[in-house]
Amino acid sequence: MAPLKSLEKEYPLIDSIFQSFCASHAIFSVEDFLLHDIDALIALADNHCASQTLKQGINQLLSIIDARHPPLLNGLQLLEDAQQNKHVLSTGCERIDALLGGGLREGQLTELVGSSSSGKTQACLLTASTVAKHKSSVIYLDTGNSFSPHRIARFVGQSSASDNQAAHKLKEVLDRIICYSVFDIYQMFDVLHQLKTNLRSEIVKSNQHVRLLIVDSISSLVTPILGGSGPQGHALMISAGFLLKKLGHEHNIAVLVTNHVVGGEDGVSKPALGESWKSVPHVRLLFSQDCGSNVCNISMLKHPSMASGRAASSAMFL
Repeated sequence: MAPLKSLEKEYPLIDSIFQSFCASHAIFSVEDFLLHDIDALIALADNHCASQTLKQGINQLLSIIDARHPPLLNGLQLLEDAQQNKHVLSTGCERIDALLGGGLREGQLTELVGSSSSGKTQACLLTASTVAKHKSSVIYLDTGNSFSPHRIARFVGQSSASDNQAAHKLKEVLDRIICYSVFDIYQMFDVLHQLKTNLRSEIVKSNQHVRLLIVDSISSLVTPILGGSGPQGHALMISAGFLLKKLGHEHNIAVLVTNHVVGGEDGVSKPALGESWKSVPHVRLLFSQDCGSNVCNISMLKHPSMASGRAASSAMFL
């Protein structure tokens, strides 16, 4: 979000005194401000020699944020948006596409939940290669060095570099998959804000519309910031979810993220990141693999228009 300094010219209350006060509490941008306890900030302003002006600045900033929120849409407008603008992208796996009613829907955030080696990354790579084969761009945020061009090559169908036509096809596909190595949530915010700026400025190749954004894995970025008793980690997590969904909705992008599982009651595994994150994904799929089996089992945990509990299995991750 915007640095506070960029607001000074248009909003005189966000002056150098206000900015210095905020900076003393590690607040340099609108995003930092949103992550801070506003009541605590007002209490701190009360003890400042310019308390009245600072509190006016806080109210001014809250008004700016409120004014920039997107307008509420009624049910008919939401339906029209879904029918006219939000298309479905194939994952490359018939079983998963059938389970999802065609594939990943643009404008929605789909989460793949599962233990290590359950097939989540393979599904991400297969989906990325499938979308790229159809001449659309993919943004791939790799948090654990799991992105593999060799697996993409297998999905594209090139088994030998001697096949010039297949090699050219693979090069085109890989050229459309823009991979970023992202190792903490702040790096992810930087990439997403830059992507938002580029999309708004239409800084994309004319024949390569970005249609898919992948984060593999979101839990690797969020889990380290959830420790301790403070609210900042959870606020960052929700802010990340909001930004991903906002990018997807405003730019008709399908968002695909992966998440780990943790031990729950009675030894039953459950998605990581807790109840606060639970409401973020539009769709949740649980991936599992039987011991000694090469078959991946996928079940529906959550979907806005389908009943949970539906299941499928596939050997696509071999």
